Amino acid sequence: MPVGLAQPTPTAAEIQGLFDRIAPVYDRLNERLSFGLHRVWKRMAVRWSGAAPGHTALDVCCGSGDLALMLAHQVGPSGRVCGVDFSAELLRVAEMRSHRTYRSAPLQWLQGDALALPLEAHSVDAATMGYGLRNLTDIPQGLAELRRVLKPGASAAILDFHRPQGRLAEQFQRWYLDVLVVPTAEGMGLTDEYAYIGPSVDRFPIGSEQVALAHQAGFERAVHYPIAGGLMGVLVVGR
Repeated sequence: MPVGLAQPTPTAAEIQGLFDRIAPVYDRLNERLSFGLHRVWKRMAVRWSGAAPGHTALDVCCGSGDLALMLAHQVGPSGRVCGVDFSAELLRVAEMRSHRTYRSAPLQWLQGDALALPLEAHSVDAATMGYGLRNLTDIPQGLAELRRVLKPGASAAILDFHRPQGRLAEQFQRWYLDVLVVPTAEGMGLTDEYAYIGPSVDRFPIGSEQVALAHQAGFERAVHYPIAGGLMGVLVVGR
């Protein structure tokens, strides 16, 4: 989709339906489109979340379970991990993966809304969110809800696309989205499902704006780290 061409912001139901449809090929697409680097970025987010052995950890918008499975490894058998997503199909994939990979891990999968998390206040020691904040229909509410469930002193790391600063980097990201991401999705019959990514990145607050929103949501600590040459970013927030 050309830059500057307006597209209506999708509703929560439309986003949910989109992720239900792409669930069967979600992992394969992530691997191909990031050249496997998404696993490195996710490990960085887990590290910045501060998850440690014995912790209760949360992965919001857990998708097919990548970050939740990494958190399970980090907190160990004495800890507990909860993955929350509103896509039943992606949760089904996550549960199947966890049975194959972490049969005895302390994992729980819950279908729920990131804007109204099905967890008690102050119940989580560390949290992550991968490529979910950009898709929330109310980002401030999502951040406030994340703060609600974190214990005092706890941190969360939020990984997502980032609009890079600088003309060359912006042009590269646009090329990546328009020439690599969308055509690859088209080859899997998911043209409409992945055409939304470019506009969603254009609408997404840049790092400094994310920091400001985090402070407005009540977080005492908020730092945004550009990674992958500024094409991605991790917002680290804490109480």
